Amino acid sequence: MSDDTVLHVKGRVLAGPDEDQVRDELWVIDGQVSYDRPAGARDIRTVTGWVLPGLVDAHCHVGLGAHGPVDADVAEKQALSDRDAGTLLIRDAGSPSDTRWVDDREDLPKIIRAGRHIARTRRYIRGYAHETEPDDLVAYLAREARRGDGWVKLVGDWIDRDAGDLTACWPRDAVEAAITEAHRLGARVTAHCFAEASLRDLVESGIDCIEHATGLTDDLIPLFASRGVAIVPTLVNIATFPQLAAGGDTKYPAWSAHMRRLHARRYDTVRNAYDAGIPVYVGTDAGGTLPHGLVAAEVAELVKAGIPPVRALAATTWSARTWLGRPALDEGAPADLVVYDQDPRADVRVLAAPSRLVLNGRIVG
Repeated sequence: MSDDTVLHVKGRVLAGPDEDQVRDELWVIDGQVSYDRPAGARDIRTVTGWVLPGLVDAHCHVGLGAHGPVDADVAEKQALSDRDAGTLLIRDAGSPSDTRWVDDREDLPKIIRAGRHIARTRRYIRGYAHETEPDDLVAYLAREARRGDGWVKLVGDWIDRDAGDLTACWPRDAVEAAITEAHRLGARVTAHCFAEASLRDLVESGIDCIEHATGLTDDLIPLFASRGVAIVPTLVNIATFPQLAAGGDTKYPAWSAHMRRLHARRYDTVRNAYDAGIPVYVGTDAGGTLPHGLVAAEVAELVKAGIPPVRALAATTWSARTWLGRPALDEGAPADLVVYDQDPRADVRVLAAPSRLVLNGRIVG
């Protein structure tokens, strides 16, 4: 498709979650969405189907492998796998790789970076994070806030080998000071949290989001809801907990049992959070050990947990884009959209088979 080709997208354009937001067509002119037919257009290409804004993976790790940073050619394959699955916007929730080169590629998903993970010394996966102690936490968050795209990422809990179980990584005063400084610098803060122990301190200290949130209990749900703290459950990652637990049965039996409990109640945790009004967004935790391109599977997991299909779609489209400060299928927005042969609202499994991908106004798949 040449740069001067006008793209006519028709069928059912799902510009929002409500029926009155469904349009019959849109036009892509100079890479932007328009709902007005262009005058005098000659070179027109037509695409037909059910149309969604480019999907969002709000917890993804481009440039991260099982042992830390990966080469650019591997990161490129990761990004392409996400794109071909319909993910056109990524919140990269921690990566030790410099992926700024992706910004110059109009055929790759757009990335909102949270910088590199910040973890307590020897309390996270080797090669992934800046490892530091509480006295330096403010400085590290400030550094990553300046390097990122409006987000920074803490490791809120991890296995404490002396305790033999998951424990909070940071004292309350350290996280409160660090979150305050990140906010002063204009960045939002999120944290990896599997267990219960760190959640109250993080939320009361002003955190904006919790990743995984498997430790979210009924007594904490009102606190999250009242503070508007979002969660990104990454259920396709939580599915690996039994396998992880089996590997720790001998050396860390308390940790293994804890991981199994968190896994067993995962759907109840997500549904109870949603029912209480806590914002829930789609994230796969791709990178590290999980493959990329799992966004459709994660949406299906949210539905399995009890979230209505249209709201699960919103968690990877309209609502997710609003949360991240990016437009959806708005007039004049960059034309990043995915086309399907069937209505994804009727069956979210349709998301696994996009028929067309349009990124920056160009058909890329």
